[in-house]
Amino acid sequence: MISMETTSRIAELINGQLPIDEEMVRGLRSAYPDLHFTYCFDDDIHGGKPVVEDEAFNLYLIDGREHCLCLTSDHAIATGMVIAEKIDE
Repeated sequence: MISMETTSRIAELINGQLPIDEEMVRGLRSAYPDLHFTYCFDDDIHGGKPVVEDEAFNLYLIDGREHCLCLTSDHAIATGMVIAEKIDE
């Protein structure tokens, strides 16, 4: 479970640590060891709805309870987050 409060705190941390890169994600993994974090570009995400939309990134929740990860919008079953960087085309 990832609370909405935790989601908001993580979004604030990301905003304060831009750019989105391996170092930033490593810091989040260290600060939140029970959560799974990954990152990509937002245009690599298909079919999911972000739980946080920001000018520079979107946050998506991950459900990792089964063998394969999938996106979810349910905070109660979320086990991690995808940080999806927005890029200008």
